[in-house]
Parts: sequence; C-alpha cells; structure tokens
Amino acid sequence: MVVTLRIGRQPPRVVGLVVEVQPRRPVFVPMTRVTSIDAGQVITTGLVNLRRFEQRASETLVLGEMLDRTVTLLETGEPVTVYDVGMEQQRSRDWALTKVAVRKGPKGSNRFRRRGGETLIAGWQEVTDFSLPEHGQGAANLLAAFEKLRAADLANVLHELSGKRRVEIAAALDDERLADVLEELPEDDQVEILSKLEVERAADVLEAMAPDDAADLLAELPPEEAEKLLGFMEPEEAEPVRRLLTYPEDTAGGLMTTEPIILPPDATIAEALANVRRSELTPALAAQVYVCRPPLETPTGRFLGVAHIQRLLREPPSALIGGVIDTDTRPLGPEAPLSAVTSLLATYNQVAVPIADDDGHLLGAVTVDDVLDHLLPPDWRERDPDSETPEVAHGA
Repeated sequence: MVVTLRIGRQPPRVVGLVVEVQPRRPVFVPMTRVTSIDAGQVITTGLVNLRRFEQRASETLVLGEMLDRTVTLLETGEPVTVYDVGMEQQRSRDWALTKVAVRKGPKGSNRFRRRGGETLIAGWQEVTDFSLPEHGQGAANLLAAFEKLRAADLANVLHELSGKRRVEIAAALDDERLADVLEELPEDDQVEILSKLEVERAADVLEAMAPDDAADLLAELPPEEAEKLLGFMEPEEAEPVRRLLTYPEDTAGGLMTTEPIILPPDATIAEALANVRRSELTPALAAQVYVCRPPLETPTGRFLGVAHIQRLLREPPSALIGGVIDTDTRPLGPEAPLSAVTSLLATYNQVAVPIADDDGHLLGAVTVDDVLDHLLPPDWRERDPDSETPEVAHGA
C-alpha cells in the first residue's frame, strides 16, 4: 500500500497499491481503479499504467517504511512496535489507514515470531510519532511478510526502498539469505549494503556468496577496502576469490565459478545424481558433472571429461561415472575472451563450459547465466523492458 500522511490526527489516505508484473516490475494501481479487495485478490477496472513505480517524496510505503517503526501510545506514553496496519473504506469512498497493530516489549526479539510481547490493536488516533525520523528501525515484521519470497524477488523489493531501509533490512537478514539477495541486486546496491556492514559481518556474507559473485562485488570496491575484507575471510574461503580477481572480468577466468560439481571417475551414477539434486545449485551447474583425478578441489588433478545429466539418468545407479563421460567437451583456458565462451556455448548447445589451465587441471566452469550477466547492459536489473507498452486494460 502507498499512503500519504496528513496533518493532525487524520488517518493517512491510501492512494494506491504497488503490484508486481512480469518481469519483476513494480507498477502503481490507483485506489480509484480498485473495485474489490478479497483474500488473495484485488480486482481493478479500466487502464493501469505499466510504467515502473517511482515513489514520490510525499508518499509512504506501508510494508517498507511503517512496519517495525517505534511509535507511542497516547494514553500511556509507552513506546510500541508496529507489526501490521489495517485500512477501510470511508463514506467518501476513499480508503484510509484506521487501525495499527502494535507489540509491547523489546524490539527485534525473535525475528519471525509473533509472540515477542503483548499485542493490541489501536485506532490511528491512539498512536503518534509516525512522522518522526527513526534511526535503527528494525525489519523483523517486514521480513516475516516477505519470508517466502525467492532471493531475486526480495532483492527487487529492497531495490525499490530507500537506502536507509535497505541497510536496516540487510542487517536483519542472516548471512546466507543476505548473500543470496546480494547476488541478485544491482552493483550500486551491493556496494552500498556491504559498505554499511561491520567488517566482520561483511566478510561472513562474502564467504556465504558464490566465489565468482564475491569476486565481482569486491572488484567494485576500492582495492584497499577489498583487501581488508579478504583479510577477514577464512583463508580457504578467500583463496578462490583472490584467484578469480587476478583475471580480467571479460575472460573465461573472470566469468567462471570455482565450485562446479566435481567427482572422481570411480564415483557411481547414484553419487553423481545425489550431487546434482542439491537445492542450492543453479540449473546450469546441475546439468553436468566434471570428472577429474584427485584432488577434487580446484585446481584439480587432470580433467577427464564431462558427464551430462541426461546420460546419467539413462544409466544404472551402480555404474561408474568414468564410463559415461563425454571426452569431446574441450575446456577453454582462463584467458579465453568472452566471445570465445559465447561461441562455444552457442555452437554446441551447452549450458556450461569447463575452464582448465595449460596442464589440464580444472579451474572452474562458466555457466550460461554468468555469460548473460556480462552480455546484458550493466543496468539490466533496473530496466523496464516493456516500457513501450504503457497501459493495459483490466476487466472489472
């Protein structure tokens, strides 16, 4: 909901809703277009402008800016935390925020629990201080509302908020979740959030990121700041990131991930399939297994070939993976330019390509999503691909 605060004790007027249309683009729906609101659906009529929503200075986003605020109960003067608000239609047919759900007790306890203290529903006129600036506003209730969002969708929510709220929400996320979200944000937002974290926390988040994404982010920082963060990372986590930073970003070495699925030739088909089932893998990384001699950490022993998932699915689980490898898939060197990577992927209809050094040691793999990230314009996450189609009709 988008609201405008009003002078005195008048409840805020709800001016509209921000809804998301594909691909991950927030648009504004005026309340004058809304004909019905029910559980799980909002029905509108007329034309809806499909241009990307941009918040005006006079507007307040309910979820992003009002939840987790500290306000004061007028009757007792007690500070309380907002965890929800309610709106209702007035006689004038305008919608207004009329109810505020608040919680007493210490702020920020038990991030996703609703029982952090006594709760009550107050009328808008019974609370105050919504218009005052608040430093250190929490994010527990906002994150509870967005708990089931995928990382890319939560990143889209964060991008639309103010820098202050982005940093506050980032501070409330755990390291793994924040790492996933950072990987989906534009570079400017990544740098802004990372620079506001304490150095130990920033290093922990970088460790939770994929090494190639961590290297891309560190490359955007001043060299001395990047080196400081690398120094706070665990040596075994920092080493592959340091190695990736030595390659130009438009080469195979600069594009690759150092953590593809790597197995020895005597591993079974069942072991290989168990590895590709890991939920944290992208579809491109899960599409093939790289078979190498030990050691299996990059740089590995001699690279033998690739086992494609389609072939794995056709073989008995007890068979050895060394018997089904594709030896025709030739690795590229880390110095290979982006054009060579894209040509190979397109020519052979592959979703990933192995990268090896001159001695045949596997260094990593470049996936098609890494290539797309570098082929698209730098601001592709913020672009509106359908901006030439400004309006669409919705049935009543």
